[in-house]
Amino acid sequence: MWLILFRVFIFALMAHAGYAYSPFPGQPWLGAALGVVAAACIVTLEVRLRSVPGHHMVGGLIGGVVGLFGARLVWGALDGLDIVGEHFVHAFLVIFLGYMGIAIGGSKGEWFEPARIIAAFRDSAGLHQYKVLDTSVIIDGRIADICETGFLEGTLVVPQFVLRELQQVADSSDSLKRNRGRRGLDILQKMQKISHVTVQIVETDFPEVREVDLKLIELARRMSAKIVTNDFNLNKVAQLRGVPVLNINELANSLKPVVLPGEVMRVFVIKEGKEAGQGVAYLDDGTMVVVDQARKALGKTIEVSVTSVLQTTAGKMIFCRWLDGPPPEESLLRSQRVGDRREPRNGRDLRAPERREGERRDVDSPVASAAIHPAAAGPGAEGGTEPRILQGVPVPASPASPELGPSLASGPDADSRATAKPD
Repeated sequence: MWLILFRVFIFALMAHAGYAYSPFPGQPWLGAALGVVAAACIVTLEVRLRSVPGHHMVGGLIGGVVGLFGARLVWGALDGLDIVGEHFVHAFLVIFLGYMGIAIGGSKGEWFEPARIIAAFRDSAGLHQYKVLDTSVIIDGRIADICETGFLEGTLVVPQFVLRELQQVADSSDSLKRNRGRRGLDILQKMQKISHVTVQIVETDFPEVREVDLKLIELARRMSAKIVTNDFNLNKVAQLRGVPVLNINELANSLKPVVLPGEVMRVFVIKEGKEAGQGVAYLDDGTMVVVDQARKALGKTIEVSVTSVLQTTAGKMIFCRWLDGPPPEESLLRSQRVGDRREPRNGRDLRAPERREGERRDVDSPVASAAIHPAAAGPGAEGGTEPRILQGVPVPASPASPELGPSLASGPDADSRATAKPD
C-alpha cells in the first residue's frame, strides 16, 4: 500500500515541477504533461528493476559511475584541441562509456557479491570454493551432517529457483511430497545455524532455460563451482558438460565397510526374504544382508558367513549363510523321499520313463499275458463260457497263483494256453 502512495506522490511531484518550471514558455499545462510522462517512465523503470538481482544492480551502478568518470577523464585530455563538433564528441563519450560501464557491470554482477569481495581480500583460493546444492541433496538431509563434521569447505550456494522448487514440493497436495518439501526447508534452516558453514542464497536465474538441472549446470559454470547432488542423471549430464560434481551416494558407498567371502559377522534378522527360507538383516550403514535358511531366526541375532557380495548402482547387497542354521529344505526333502526323484522347479518325475518301460515289459511277458488272457480254447472251460477281460486293465493276483506256473510249464496244451487269445 505504501508503494502505491509513494508512486502517486511521484506523479504529483513531477506534474507540479513541470507546471511550475515548464520548459515551454507560456504553456504550463504542457510542462505538467511532460512531468507526468517523466513520472511514468520512472515508475516503469522501477517495476522492471524489481526482477533484476541485487548484485547485478550494484554492478550496473558501479559500472555506470566508472564509465562517466572515464568519459570525464577522456574529455579532459581532449580539452583545448580544435575538434570539429566538439559538443557531439563530448555527448558521444558520455553516452558510450556510461552505457558500456552499465552493461559490463550488470553482466558481471557476481563480482560484487559480498562473499567474493571478502574472499578476494582473505585468500584468492576462496573464489573457487562454491558448491551449488541441488533439490535432491537438500531433501535427503545428509548434507547437514556432513557440514557439521567440517568435511565441506567454502560457501554453499542455494539458487532461488531451487528454493522455489522446494516451496512447490512443500505446498503439494500429496502428503508424502509435502513432508519431503518441509524436511528440505528444515534442513536449510539447520545448515544456516551451523557456525562454520556459510549458506548463500543467490537470485541468479536463467529464464531461457526451463529445466532446473540445466539451470544448476549453467550457474555452476558461471560461478566456477561444484554441484552437490544425489541425482544420477544430473551427475552424468554435469560431467559431460565439464562441471565437477560431488555425489553424496558415491561418498556413502565409499565409506561402507568392505566384507570378503568367508568373513563371519553378527546380524539381526528382522524380516523374511523373497525366496523360501531366507531372512533379511541390515548393517548399521543400511547395507542389506540376505541370509540363507534364516527364516527360523526372525528377531534373533545370529552369526553368519559371507558367501558373496553384489555391488549395484543402488547400493551393495551381501549374501550370507547361517552357520548354525538347518540344512536347506531341498536336501531335507531329498533325504526323506529317496525314491522320488523330481526336478526342484517344475516337479517332473525323472524316473517316469523307467517306470513306463518296466510296466510295458511286465505286460508283454508270457506270465502277464496268461494272467490277463486266461485259456478258454476248449469246451471244458469252467461254466462253458470264456471270460472277456479288457487289455490293459490290472487283474488282482489270484490265490491259486502258485499252481499257475506248473500248469503253464507242463502238459500237452501248455503252448496253446499260453498263446490263446479271446474270441
